[in-house]
Amino acid sequence: MKRFASLAPKNSLVLDLACGGGRHARLFADLGYPVLAVDQDVSQVSQTKEGRIISQAMDLESDEWPLQGKVFGAIVVTNYLFRPHLDRLPEMLEEGGILIYETFAQGNAQFGRPSNPNFLLKPGELLTLAAHHGLKVVAYEDLYVDDPKPAMVQRLCAVKGVLKEHIPLQFQG
Repeated sequence: MKRFASLAPKNSLVLDLACGGGRHARLFADLGYPVLAVDQDVSQVSQTKEGRIISQAMDLESDEWPLQGKVFGAIVVTNYLFRPHLDRLPEMLEEGGILIYETFAQGNAQFGRPSNPNFLLKPGELLTLAAHHGLKVVAYEDLYVDDPKPAMVQRLCAVKGVLKEHIPLQFQG
């Protein structure tokens, strides 16, 4: 997550979707971005000294999409999947905006929860999402991780249009 955060267009609004305790909201706020952190319960989201985080309780799984008409420079989603609204995310990106998505993938059942296929990405599902919406893939992984616990995950960083910033990435190998 950290390695792609600086790719968000400067001064753009960041959405931390299904933010939990707001860990990623704080990361972006500490980098100077204004952040909208949304989840069913946002009581655990703490503010930064500069007050850059707006936390808002929302039902993200209702038929009516609560973020209709909103536009963001970056959307961050971790450990959350609700397919009925998945296609809405790329549509909410401004030109040059980035989607950073990481959640559990098929095969995770052998390690515990989540094990329900409704909450596990299918092979290449994030790549298909990016391609369907014309996003340029900056990075993609579909792999086993053992930290913080053993799991199968998919990770995607994709941009709508052209990146406005140089990509300061270091490859590990």
